[in-house]
Amino acid sequence: MADRVRVRFAPSPTGEPHIGNIRSAIFDWLFARHNGGDFIIRIEDTDQARKVDGAVELMLESLKWLGLDWDEGPDVGGDYGPYYQSERLVHYREAARTLLAGGNAYHCFCSPERLSELRKQQQQDGSDVTGYDGKCSSLSEGEAQSRIASGETGVIRFRMPDEGATVGHDTIHGTVSFENRLTDDFVIIKSDGFPTYHLASVVDDHLMEISHVTRAIEWLSSLPRHLQLYKALDWDPPEFAHLPLVLATDRTKLAKRHGATSVLEFREMGMLPSAMLNYLTLLGWSLDDKTEIFSSEELIEHFSLERVSKSDAVFDIEKLNWMNGVHIRDSSPDDLANALSSYWNQYPAAEFLSPPDRDFALKVIPLVHARMKTLTDAAPLLPFFFQDKIEYDSEQLVQKGMDLDGTRVVLNAASEGLTTLDPFDTDSIENMLRPLAKDLDVKVGQLLGALRIATTGLKVSPPIFETIEALGREQTVKSIQDAIDRL
Repeated sequence: MADRVRVRFAPSPTGEPHIGNIRSAIFDWLFARHNGGDFIIRIEDTDQARKVDGAVELMLESLKWLGLDWDEGPDVGGDYGPYYQSERLVHYREAARTLLAGGNAYHCFCSPERLSELRKQQQQDGSDVTGYDGKCSSLSEGEAQSRIASGETGVIRFRMPDEGATVGHDTIHGTVSFENRLTDDFVIIKSDGFPTYHLASVVDDHLMEISHVTRAIEWLSSLPRHLQLYKALDWDPPEFAHLPLVLATDRTKLAKRHGATSVLEFREMGMLPSAMLNYLTLLGWSLDDKTEIFSSEELIEHFSLERVSKSDAVFDIEKLNWMNGVHIRDSSPDDLANALSSYWNQYPAAEFLSPPDRDFALKVIPLVHARMKTLTDAAPLLPFFFQDKIEYDSEQLVQKGMDLDGTRVVLNAASEGLTTLDPFDTDSIENMLRPLAKDLDVKVGQLLGALRIATTGLKVSPPIFETIEALGREQTVKSIQDAIDRL
């Protein structure tokens, strides 16, 4: 292991950040923070045709929302930059020259049409060896330069050994071995002069002194290519850890058809970043067979790559909703008020004429937090705070076992009592209304049921005494008088 842990998250700017990508970033970040190392962001933008404007900003925004910070990257700089691969071409070309000079790479001028026909023929033959057949591997450098000078375009391929095996070690999967004859001579420099992932990632990981590389299990088959590149360049490889896939509940690869797949979509759905971080970490990692709720500090304390599972993880939105509800209930009123007011300002609810402020959020949190699974749940529980006139059927005011006259009497008595009540707080409201019901010879539930409809329009509302306090004397009395008028 290197003297200092240095890990990198290296996304391609090809769209919104996917759950699988962000899970990899979280593992990198936790590993770095657990070991007191460096977490680095590097943008792998060498595939210019697939580059999407704004994708980098969305990725960084997603990481920041989750609470992940980084020590080096495109926006903060560092001693190992630049942190965009498109700005590091000189390093890849130098590595390619070294490989060409050592006989470990060669120029290839095969056309896309020939390569397509080659693949078809190999499939028809049922050969266990597929990929490039080495047609240009015997070209001398002089012949290649002559063809380039005449205007031909081509690529540079790495010359894989055709005998023996490439053996490597993976932190999660242990010793892994690959027959060299099954890996073709792969492209390292494309016809546009940009490197492929294979060369660029190896060069950058070496120059940036990356100690550990974590990436999805799909890249395990590329490990022999990368280990052979390190060997040909006479560099020591980092430690590798190939992470399990994140699947949908139907055990297929998580995709748009399964619902949201972008972290920012889950933010809009009302997830707390602490819950999202907690849940995504558990997609492939566990501390034991029972602990599920973690703070970020606890995750940092306990995280290790050795506890990452070999088995694929399943993303379950219901489990995420449950975990988000736990994090909401565990949040302090201040933290939840900040989260709610920020959320309402970013994603205004239909119930709001204008986004409520933090003070309002702090006032109503006790009314709703026990019934919330996501931040979106709060607004529908509170519409009566924002309506000039509460809508309901006046017949709902008359509780079971009561009549119109009796309902008018109890509402008038409640209105009079609340008008003069001092102080106007939850305890005083409860201590006034409960004895009032006894004095009026009605059940407490009948009195509170009529008040609940009058003040909220809901048959089931947040706790009524706290709700009345939050509504305030003026709005409460006004709503009760309106209910009496309707009767």
